[in-house]
Amino acid sequence: MFDTLKEECGVFGIFNHPNAAHYTYMGLYALQHRGQESAGIATTDGKQFYLYKNLGYVNDVFNDERIIDDFLKGKIAIGHNRYSTTGSNRLENIQPLVINFKKGQLAIVHNGNITNSYKLRKEMEEKGSIFQTTMDSEVILHLIARSSKETLPEMIIDALKQLKGAYSLIFMTEKCMIAARDPYGFRPLSIGKLNDSVIIASESCAFDIIGADFIRDIKPGEILIIEHDEIKSSQPFEPKTPKHCIFEYIYFARPDSFVFGEYVETIRRRMGHELAKEHPADVDFVISVPDSSNAAALGYARELGIPYELGLIRNHYVGRTFIHPSQVKRDFGVRIKFNPLRPVLKNKKVAVVDDSIVRGTTSKKIIRMIRDAGAKEVHFRISSPPITDPCFYGVDTPDKSKLIAATYSIEEIRKFLGADSLGYLSIDGLLKSINHIDKNKFCIACFNGKYPEAIDKNFEKEKINQAQIYF
Repeated sequence: MFDTLKEECGVFGIFNHPNAAHYTYMGLYALQHRGQESAGIATTDGKQFYLYKNLGYVNDVFNDERIIDDFLKGKIAIGHNRYSTTGSNRLENIQPLVINFKKGQLAIVHNGNITNSYKLRKEMEEKGSIFQTTMDSEVILHLIARSSKETLPEMIIDALKQLKGAYSLIFMTEKCMIAARDPYGFRPLSIGKLNDSVIIASESCAFDIIGADFIRDIKPGEILIIEHDEIKSSQPFEPKTPKHCIFEYIYFARPDSFVFGEYVETIRRRMGHELAKEHPADVDFVISVPDSSNAAALGYARELGIPYELGLIRNHYVGRTFIHPSQVKRDFGVRIKFNPLRPVLKNKKVAVVDDSIVRGTTSKKIIRMIRDAGAKEVHFRISSPPITDPCFYGVDTPDKSKLIAATYSIEEIRKFLGADSLGYLSIDGLLKSINHIDKNKFCIACFNGKYPEAIDKNFEKEKINQAQIYF
């Protein structure tokens, strides 16, 4: 069972393209790193909706071209790939969600977590509402359907004003597409263009794969209505200081994506430079735990003026090994995912750079693997601060008691891991890495427990129950 933080979800939408379903498939493929449990696409031809979704990777769900060519018709499409944060991994929880209500058909895809969803759901159930899924995304649809406002955009705004937490949303009707981002801007959401088509996506790498141009980030608290040849923008919510998720830079986003005003690769290299300044190591060379820490390891090596080597080879065809219930299979997990290069590591002093430590069990196995390959010394360096608190805004983390840094000192963690030395990037060093971006615009609650808004205790308990399924 890998004890990394789990990706959230990826959303994609395209308006006014004859191959909308094909391009949505490609966009989801580029966003596969954001969720590997399920995938789905909904389209419309202006008269009716078409929907296909299932459990599995994008290319497994859409492994028959006829699904897209013959069934998913229309010039508007939205898609989603998922890792469950709120709501378990069940067929009924796969997005897009589609409903019929007084304004017609409506589809939704969602990245984030609604932190008052438990309270809202209970209130609606007590008044007779019936829910088909366990997802907070369905709560949003209920709020929209119950709104007394006149137009759909007004109904959506009315519903969103009742929410707390994180949401990057794309809605689809028979004629239009609507995108919305929460006032804190926790999760990324961007707009792009491809000739006369408008694209919305979680990350800019989804634009690159289809040859679209990145236009800009959708602003925190912004609503975009895309219909006919128009894009209408409004910001109907009370302004807040943005609190972008810092872990998008550390781990989640693809390094080639432009997120929160900067390329992810650039930020990760800066993290490596700052880490080297704070925790240098007298070693022969630096290696990374591939792939999310590659850029930080390069920055670390360059700051110290020592070589960067390939010491671990990653198997990219692993699948989700952590779902196996057997401890025997879990023990094989790290060896299935990584293999050491023995000729490189033998009799060498090595600095190993990784992006984070959650429970510590995976890191311990990696260090043991490197020692067994013949390394003389193993110095572990982490390009983020110690994770001491869970995230409630769209990242699946275990409860606080299972986060190793919440319970143990750095020296105790070092001993548990079996490293010769251990160094974490400080919070100050992490914020320095952001450079020109306003440092106050980032959520770092997982490192200091200071959440932008109060967390509903019932939601906290529910999220912990969900996390225990995986941890």
